[in-house]
Amino acid sequence: MRWRLLRETFERDRGEPNRRRLEDGIRTGDVHGVLGYLDTRPVAWCSFGPRERFPMLGASEALASIDARPVWAISCFYVTPQARRRGATEMLLQAVIEQARNSGVATLEGYPLDPMQPKLPVAACWTGLLNSFLRAGFIEVARRAPARPIVRLELDREDA
Repeated sequence: MRWRLLRETFERDRGEPNRRRLEDGIRTGDVHGVLGYLDTRPVAWCSFGPRERFPMLGASEALASIDARPVWAISCFYVTPQARRRGATEMLLQAVIEQARNSGVATLEGYPLDPMQPKLPVAACWTGLLNSFLRAGFIEVARRAPARPIVRLELDREDA
């Protein structure tokens, strides 16, 4: 919920209220996401949806809109420790692309980290890593901060 709420609301409702808000959003179809499973256990999650549903993106100078084109934003990933380094993020990206394409979304946008160092703490990777997005076909369209590009995948193009 961090990107979906203004900072004050997120901090005020930390914990159970935000969890309930997320569950309610999923139930009503306002929150979009995909789950990844290992055997029968959910081990990964990716949140995405219309960019306007993520007000904190607009509050970030580095991640502010680059144009007026309507895009769906891929805001965050969570992968459990046992599923890390097994391609979960890339599988989640493929599932998001498929779901977005089937829903008529024209453009997906991501805000991955382009690491400036070889080893990163897991907490730094929650928006995904640039290489995962590039392997999924995204292209960099803007970079206002050294380690934080904005990437897009056009789903409405014939050659996409």
